[in-house]
Amino acid sequence: MNIAWPRLHTGVGYALLAAGLFGASTPFAKALVGQVSPLLLAGLLYAGSGIGLSLWALSRRWRGGNGGDARLVARDIPWLAGAVLFGGVLGPALLMFGLQYATAADASLLLNLESVLTAALAWIVFRENVDRRIFLGMVVIVLGGALLSWDPAAGGGVSWGALGIAGACLCWAIDNNLTRAVSGGDPVHVAAIKGAVAGTINTSLALALGASLPPWGALLGAATVGFFGYGVSLVLFVLALRHLGTARTGAYFSTAPFVGASLSLWFLGESPATVFWVAGALMALGVWLHVTERHSHEHLHEALEHDHRHRHDTHHQHAHDFPWDGSEPHSHPHRHEPMVHTHPHYPDIHHRHRH
Repeated sequence: MNIAWPRLHTGVGYALLAAGLFGASTPFAKALVGQVSPLLLAGLLYAGSGIGLSLWALSRRWRGGNGGDARLVARDIPWLAGAVLFGGVLGPALLMFGLQYATAADASLLLNLESVLTAALAWIVFRENVDRRIFLGMVVIVLGGALLSWDPAAGGGVSWGALGIAGACLCWAIDNNLTRAVSGGDPVHVAAIKGAVAGTINTSLALALGASLPPWGALLGAATVGFFGYGVSLVLFVLALRHLGTARTGAYFSTAPFVGASLSLWFLGESPATVFWVAGALMALGVWLHVTERHSHEHLHEALEHDHRHRHDTHHQHAHDFPWDGSEPHSHPHRHEPMVHTHPHYPDIHHRHRH
């Protein structure tokens, strides 16, 4: 039974939408840099994400539901705390440090390390499946991002700036892999918590170091960009993790620079250079390699108990110990009995097995 393709294509859509929103936020955030110090801007972007998503969560609650997603529980706290620490606090701080010593071109090139390190951690530490097709797709996507950022007039070399930016990429790679562990929970709550905590810490740190709050217009602009580019984007990223796993989601998310560059060219009314179209073609090739992946083999589902949003498909044939009106999707703690079968699949929350 071909049960994986709807889940795959849903996950791909989430990942590409997340990349599109994040990439689109870049030119808008750059427009605010002249009005707000970099560290304070990072804090305000995260704060806008946290406040906006918290209001979204409250509005859902007032309407009487959360979309059928599972609530976060005590065992999720260490994973989420680690994701906030590495992705929301240490990553931006290291990036701000690195940007003081690196050129813009060098920084753009180095930021492509995030997807590479995300995939490496997913494959080596968390044992996600990778085959030659997925590896090649990752390589061409990253190569496209590198070409898009390349400035032949800029110098290279290892510096404190390069080390800082590489450290930020490592932090975000750790964040992406830790977030996968809580991707079965309510993505709005996950993203709201990350935004609120990271926004509070970074904003407080920036103000303590002497930064001043910008005018209300810039504050509102930063909050709006943060809500869509960091908040809604992160919600979609978490949903993609649920369906695709970390490495594949990270690969799709690597298309964000192309979206940002496209919007920048459109705003400025410039004609893109040849390298722009080469980079776009490479990214499109990488996405195609991933979307057309066919991974199927006999595999064992060990006994598993967890809670997440689900329908009663092949992987969810269970009884309910509470009155149920038949509505789907829904969430509740449930148990998966051991099962051996064969079908196309990806490293989603039900297929994180060894090969």
